[in-house]
Amino acid sequence: MTKTVTHVEMTDPGQLVPGVPVPELALVAVDADLSLVPGLMARIGAPYRWRSARRSPQEWQAWFAGHPDRTCWLLHLGDEPAGVVCYDLHPGADVEIRTFGLLPEFTGKGLGGHALTLAIRQGWNLVPGVRRVWLHTSSADNPNALPNYHRHGFRTFKTEEEGVSDSNMP
Repeated sequence: MTKTVTHVEMTDPGQLVPGVPVPELALVAVDADLSLVPGLMARIGAPYRWRSARRSPQEWQAWFAGHPDRTCWLLHLGDEPAGVVCYDLHPGADVEIRTFGLLPEFTGKGLGGHALTLAIRQGWNLVPGVRRVWLHTSSADNPNALPNYHRHGFRTFKTEEEGVSDSNMP
C-alpha cells in the first residue's frame, strides 16, 4: 500500500489567500514549557495514525532536541486549545510548517482556513528574510488538508509515493 506525499510552498507572502476571519481564533506562542504539545499533537494525529499519536516521552524529547530551531504555537479558540502549529527553520531562510492541525473536535467547523492563514503569516514573520514557507501533507492526512493549502495560496512543488507502514506515518 502506498501514500502520496505532496510538498507545497509559498515563495512570497503576497501569495497568501486569507481564510474567512474567525475573531476568537488566535495563534499563541508556546514558551519554554512545551508540556501541552505532545498530548495535543497525539490527539490531532490519532485519526491519521501520525507517529505523534504514539511517541514515548523519550521520543518526544528527541523530536524537540533534533531540531533546535523548532518552535511551537497553539491555536486557541477563546481560552481553549484548538490546534498546534510547529515550525522548523532551515538554511536559506526557509520555514517549514512541520506540524499543522486542529484537534478532532474542532475540525469541520470552518476554522481551518483562518487557522492556516494565522500559521502562514507567522511563518513569514519568524525570522528576517524568509524566502519561502512550505509544508508537506499526504493522502493519509485529513482529506481537506491539501485542498485547503491550495485554496489559501500554496502551490505544489513535489509529489512522491511512499510505502505505508506504522513506522513511516507522519
